[in-house]
Amino acid sequence: MIYKTEFKAMGCHMLAAIEYPSARAARLLARVPEWFEAWEGSLSRFRSESELSQLNSASGKVNQVSETLWNVFQASKVAYEQSAGLVTPAVLDALVMVGYSSSFDGLARDQAVNLRERFQILPLEAVEIWPEKRAIRLPAGMRLDFGGVAKGWAAHQAMLRLKSYGPALVNAGGDIAISGLGAEAQPWVVGIDDPLHAGQSLGTLMLGRRGVATSGRDYRRWKQDGTWKHHIIDPRSGETAETDVVSATVIAPTVLEAEMAAKVLLILGSQAGVDWLKAHPNLSGLIVTENGRLLSNPSFESYLGS
Repeated sequence: MIYKTEFKAMGCHMLAAIEYPSARAARLLARVPEWFEAWEGSLSRFRSESELSQLNSASGKVNQVSETLWNVFQASKVAYEQSAGLVTPAVLDALVMVGYSSSFDGLARDQAVNLRERFQILPLEAVEIWPEKRAIRLPAGMRLDFGGVAKGWAAHQAMLRLKSYGPALVNAGGDIAISGLGAEAQPWVVGIDDPLHAGQSLGTLMLGRRGVATSGRDYRRWKQDGTWKHHIIDPRSGETAETDVVSATVIAPTVLEAEMAAKVLLILGSQAGVDWLKAHPNLSGLIVTENGRLLSNPSFESYLGS
């Protein structure tokens, strides 16, 4: 039997499911929101008391950090390296500059700004670290936002905790970690939302031990000085990514790889994104463009259900 729990955390709808033959799974799932609350308490840039906010306010100083923040920072470094710098946590000030200054639920959807400069994003290599004591020093002019990396990391960690009891799936706002096939080798079924037509689907994926993530500019968006902005920053410009991709969905060995790759596809745009996918055969991707084109590689199509 599949037991599940749904809740809100990290500004998103969350779901955790486990296939387990007894009601003990329900008691285990009841703890999942507590895990996410603890992680959000450490990693949220919207909470002034969070560990991340304290780190951001202490640039230039050496800060010893918790294992949670250290591990998420390391995950963000891996994403930075795998994406050749396109996915970086060093975007907080750029996000604030384009209008994403508070949690999305309370964000003004139409903003007027009298004076705005393009923000220069510093390379992540400028961060100094001391692994032996889990210490970090941010350079002056850099503040971090873990964003999707934190969600992907949390989904992966929750899945690891659940999988010792049975096949598990954790969906953190579209970042999905799956431990493996269910009972009798049955795949998990994951739907793909149509970003251009609310409430409609582009199909379903049949998945085993994989990670899935979707990055899009169809939901978290707002107007600033009459121009549409969204939450995906292109670090090359310090602005929201100018792209013809509305959403990108990626299947990867882990949800962290999928989350990184989906952002890369959105930032690069459809043509460069397709070329990037070809150079990464371990990834399966679907790109939806603003004119309604669906672009995917053959391996993605192999996961589609009937």
